[in-house]
Amino acid sequence: MLTVFWQFLVLGLCSFGGPAAHIGYFQQAFVVKNKWLSDEDFTQAIALCQFLPGPASSQLGMYIGYKKAGYFGSIAAFIGFTLPSFVLLTFLAVANNQFSGSVTVEYIITAAKLLAVVVVTDALWGMVKKNLISIATISTALLTMIWVTFSSGLFGQILPIIVASIAGFLWSFKTQPIVDKHLIKPIRPHIGLVVIFSGLLILLPLIAATNENIKLFSIFYQAGSFVFGGGHVVLPLLQPMLDGMVTDNTFLSAYASAQLVPGPMFTMASYLGASAIPQMPIMGSIIATIAVFLPGSLLLFAFLPAWKALFSHPRLIQAIVLINACVVGLLASALINPVITSSIKSIGDIIAIIIGYILIKKYNCPVWLLAIFLIVYTFVINL
Repeated sequence: MLTVFWQFLVLGLCSFGGPAAHIGYFQQAFVVKNKWLSDEDFTQAIALCQFLPGPASSQLGMYIGYKKAGYFGSIAAFIGFTLPSFVLLTFLAVANNQFSGSVTVEYIITAAKLLAVVVVTDALWGMVKKNLISIATISTALLTMIWVTFSSGLFGQILPIIVASIAGFLWSFKTQPIVDKHLIKPIRPHIGLVVIFSGLLILLPLIAATNENIKLFSIFYQAGSFVFGGGHVVLPLLQPMLDGMVTDNTFLSAYASAQLVPGPMFTMASYLGASAIPQMPIMGSIIATIAVFLPGSLLLFAFLPAWKALFSHPRLIQAIVLINACVVGLLASALINPVITSSIKSIGDIIAIIIGYILIKKYNCPVWLLAIFLIVYTFVINL
């Protein structure tokens, strides 16, 4: 648990760039370096987290912690990865100071975005070599990229995975032999966790009026239950739900502050929770943070047994191949937008990224040393 906590705390302190960048950091740290799980397991976990509502990168982190140290490992991973941004955003809400005018902070954030481009590109290239092995997989990845580029929200993430699953399953009847039914494991979710998730979703709004803290928990729990697409999507969903509790300016401050700190963007809930209960800001921050992450955590471990059975189903081998190709397409689309579009502003940035990629790929440069290089570059270029 301590090992998991420390590894994720370090990542939580430096993981700028949003979910796509986080996936790149996780792949570098836990697949390439520490070898806590295989490429196949990592790719399948990404597919599961993309399929479920909630913060995909945090769910992926909890899955990695679970693989290393069981359920307590998943808790340690969540706390380690979330703690830095939780503390920073709670402080910013209490102090009502975003530091957005600080030139030094802006330069560091610029360097962190460039680092995210390098890390995500490296992770994507590794997944391309592993998963795009045929015309079918290449086509699936390209079609997924095109679809995600011109869509958003729920359909942007889930529909390509569903279509690929169905296509692969149907194709398997032509390419795979008849399956022995005794080899097929039943595909069942964890019913107890599904009941807990559904029960809280139904019960909390009914009792929300009895207590301010319960109302706050209910609002953020509902938001975490229905959000696909990460922190950028949770904000417009929360705004009408918190009407009267938080001002429009506070929403904008929460979003801007979440962009300035590392870790998951869902921790903008920490800022909003502290602002919603100003007389007890730390309590409000804790309530909102736990509530917004809890649904995704329950669903992750509810469907994990079914997902494992699904990926071991003899008839679904071709479906798994196409799902993995979908994940490559999703990550490629995220690399283009928002990672590259929000990071590269000049020819110098492109050159710095190319140098950084060579350093990390050819010379195995540590990520922290690459970060220092990009920070120095950012300060020098802006002199």
